[in-house]
Amino acid sequence: MINLNNKTVLISRVDSIGDVVLTLPICVWIKEIFPQCKIVFLGNTYTKPVISCIPQVDEIVEWKNLQSISFQDQVSFLKKLKVDVCLHVFPKKEIAQIVKQADIDIRIGTSHRFFHWFTCNKLLNFSRKKSTLHESQLNFELLKPFGLKSTPSLDEIAKMMQNFSAPDIDLPEDLKSTLQDDKPKVILHTKSQGSAVEWPIEKYTVLANQLLEKGYQIYYTGTEEEGKSIRAHIPHHPNCIDTTGTMNLYQLIYFISKCQTLVACSTGPMHLSGILGLKTIGLFSSIKPIHPGRWSALGKKVTNLVSPHLQPKTIAAIEVDDVLGAVIKA
Repeated sequence: MINLNNKTVLISRVDSIGDVVLTLPICVWIKEIFPQCKIVFLGNTYTKPVISCIPQVDEIVEWKNLQSISFQDQVSFLKKLKVDVCLHVFPKKEIAQIVKQADIDIRIGTSHRFFHWFTCNKLLNFSRKKSTLHESQLNFELLKPFGLKSTPSLDEIAKMMQNFSAPDIDLPEDLKSTLQDDKPKVILHTKSQGSAVEWPIEKYTVLANQLLEKGYQIYYTGTEEEGKSIRAHIPHHPNCIDTTGTMNLYQLIYFISKCQTLVACSTGPMHLSGILGLKTIGLFSSIKPIHPGRWSALGKKVTNLVSPHLQPKTIAAIEVDDVLGAVIKA
């Protein structure tokens, strides 16, 4: 077993919000077992607000900043961090080469990436694509050299995220004022920037109208570009608010934490909602590996609705009545 106390551990995961959320539990586990270690997270700039929500990460390095300098400067930067161990959670050849050149003592990766055979000195034999484990559980496979005896359950992993807390940050005044009343608040995050199979926007419209009739406050979230594509479908109602393009990620995390329910396909906001304790309704295809068995949000109030048709490119068969029932269920 490798003792990580008084060591600096680099966690490398330079992909999207949901992937990062499901990686943070391993940071918690490492800190619980080795409280004297230092954890450095190498991530994308746009996921920095997510990583900063958990106290177990001591330092964040933005991959974009490293990419802007020469290879030798990248190597020098890692040497100055005095990293002892690197976990390649998201395999990336370019990063693996930098880490090896920086003479980091322990470099851990999956044996299923050919370039790891030349850049890592500890290879773990597991396949994400063929596994029946959840993505968050698969990340724990990389911790076996540090004494992990068995894969934690999803409930155990969710409990590790109890210290994940939204930043205390200001929202636009007009949006902040809508959070003051006692109407139950539902977020509809209709798009995924192409990362997931999406529920038809027309069905979100029907769902929104039915919830509005029942006295709910509805918020549509997303980027400005996503807003442009859906605004014609957003109901015109005083209790239905289009927030697309109005918040940065720090604000969005805080805003989600102030609502009660979120409906979305397999996206980053869905994962944020789950660990923030909201009632989270995830809309999924039944096809592996994009099914909820692999990508469900973590949390006690998560409900996954799965399209009954074995068609990987559509989840349109999920009925509005089923989503409505999941939202209003006590």
